[in-house]
Amino acid sequence: MTAVPDQPTIGSTGQRPAGGATEPGSVGSATAAGSVAGAALDVERIRADFPILGRQINGHRLAYLDSANTSQKPQAVLTAMEQHDACHNANVARAMHTLGAEATAAYDQARQRLAAFLGAATEEVIFTKNASEALNLAAYTLGSSLRPGDEVVISVAEHHSNLVPWQMLCQRTGARLRWFDITADGRLDLERAEADQLINPRTRIVSVTWVSNVTGAVSPLATIADWTHQVGAQLVVDGSQGVPHRPTDVAALGADLLAFTGHKMLGPTGIGGLWGRAELLATLPPFLGGGEMIEIVRMTGSTYARPPQRFEAGTPPITQAVGLAAAVDYLSAIGLDAIQAHEQALTEYTLARLAELPAVTVLGPTTTVDRGSPIAFTLADIHPHDIMQILDSYGVAVRGGHHCARPLHERFSAQSSVRLSPYLYTTTAEIDQLIDALKATLSFFRVDPAAPAQPNRLTGGGR
Repeated sequence: MTAVPDQPTIGSTGQRPAGGATEPGSVGSATAAGSVAGAALDVERIRADFPILGRQINGHRLAYLDSANTSQKPQAVLTAMEQHDACHNANVARAMHTLGAEATAAYDQARQRLAAFLGAATEEVIFTKNASEALNLAAYTLGSSLRPGDEVVISVAEHHSNLVPWQMLCQRTGARLRWFDITADGRLDLERAEADQLINPRTRIVSVTWVSNVTGAVSPLATIADWTHQVGAQLVVDGSQGVPHRPTDVAALGADLLAFTGHKMLGPTGIGGLWGRAELLATLPPFLGGGEMIEIVRMTGSTYARPPQRFEAGTPPITQAVGLAAAVDYLSAIGLDAIQAHEQALTEYTLARLAELPAVTVLGPTTTVDRGSPIAFTLADIHPHDIMQILDSYGVAVRGGHHCARPLHERFSAQSSVRLSPYLYTTTAEIDQLIDALKATLSFFRVDPAAPAQPNRLTGGGR
């Protein structure tokens, strides 16, 4: 059903933005597009910074609603990476020539800019290849001292990246894995957790998402942090859907470790990060062995570098770090407060438009209170993969499946779902394009658009 894609149409004028003279890390028109707190974003001006958004897909203007999967990149990020590889390419921290010094400076500056974006000290930011590696690093190092009888707490709402590493850790150490259940609208069930003494003196680690990648529900991190620290445990937060979309101040978040990924925040794939409290990182063992994470190596044994180098074995993702730094510069110039406000208004609009289709069942909160922008839903009994393919024929890009959160879908009695996820460059016109495509889907499958959907029904339970 899907036609062969057209060749990219760059920007509204069909011309690639002039990026050759742009300095690496510059933000194009982002500053003018909305950096004043509370100001509405000039979304069309922002969109002009993203070459891919000018594409036509199957004869329709691309409506990219899959940013929770991976976001698009502004020209500033593309240019920064291209210029680094063209003019400054070398390995870091080991080449004593001009190119090596330039590459090392670029890599170090990228860490500094990312740390500032998070409100962190530079030495507290570890580069990883993605959030999954960051969470595996957290599980391996924090869990190195676990024993049988210890407990690790997660939630049924977790992405597999924040579930499977803790399962592996508990299988390896004999610790017990427990989890938060959810309420009917997809929020963590704090009342049940408190009644069950989910977090207790046996708890050593708690790891939860900041914003669910399925329901969009925002976790009550302040409460969870209080409970966690009262029993002397450590709190790990998966910030993959939080850091790109809302202001982040690690000192106020309550976490001990925070994982995130670059490709969901306008940066390239192949790079993410783990922030950790300096005093905690200093106590953790290495995750991987190799070059650069060592202090002195002898045949009889080795000593290890201080954080963050202790956790960055081998040649790092240098060009990707440069691209991520350009991405956080771009986001900072616009302002995360403005981005969050834009997304909240867009989410409210989207939920209202979906409510016009009785065949739609939203998995998660149906208001914008304590909610992020991902919206997962089912449409009658049509398989999400079929929906996704038909939507693509109308130029609408969404994701269909269980979104790496199968236990959460099972809890909702849903085999899978369709997920739309807007970002700072998304317009209400694209949401309208989605709704029109959903109506066409109902017509294709001969489903009465007025037929009511089945309400959410939870199955199973917490533990």
